[in-house]
Amino acid sequence: MITIGQLARYAGVTIKAVRVYHQRGLLPEPPRDHSGYRRYSAEDAVDLVKIRTLARAGVPLARVKQLLAADSDEFAAAIAEIDRMLAERAEEIRRTREQIAELGCGDRLFVSTGVAEYLDRLQHLGISERSIRMERDIWILLQSVAPDQASEWIADKLDAIDDPQFQAIYLDYDAAFDWPPDDSRLVDLADRSRRWLAARSTGAGRTASVLDPKLVRLVSESIGITSPAWERLTQIR
Repeated sequence: MITIGQLARYAGVTIKAVRVYHQRGLLPEPPRDHSGYRRYSAEDAVDLVKIRTLARAGVPLARVKQLLAADSDEFAAAIAEIDRMLAERAEEIRRTREQIAELGCGDRLFVSTGVAEYLDRLQHLGISERSIRMERDIWILLQSVAPDQASEWIADKLDAIDDPQFQAIYLDYDAAFDWPPDDSRLVDLADRSRRWLAARSTGAGRTASVLDPKLVRLVSESIGITSPAWERLTQIR
């Protein structure tokens, strides 16, 4: 007969683990001897090794007792089921690790590859961080609420950003944030924007995707970045 410490050492577990297995009903708790100590047999040690092996293999403790009492067919079926569950968990962990790795890419985690490329192009063009942040938030909302339309729009934006006229208009619009609302340049900027949009809408095979007005209002209210000059531009367009 051996003590709990010897039992734990022989089975390669801690005394605390042995007591947990007692509490879970996995390993019978022997009565105390006349000295007040619990004494374990070789059979207890064998059972403890089986419990330890199953637990370390990923078998939930709630299933260990069932497996110890199962016949060979039941045991094989239960192990196959547990293996499937572990494979699902492993896949979840893999996806989570991929997401964690993507966190190092900053905003790219929240937008598509196309949008991230578009934001990079704006940055290289010299657009302010304020406007780029506004664009990013707009695209995050659009991709969540209307993913199909967002995909069409970003393809169109990536095509437009190569147009020098669009680049000039965007740069002026960005700068106009700080202009006075009565600045005469606003009328010219609004007129240039209208003419560019009209010319683009009549391009070969080009169709405009119309966003739901409620979505437009949601995006506008959620972003909350504006100025008196930008509001004036909206009015005179």
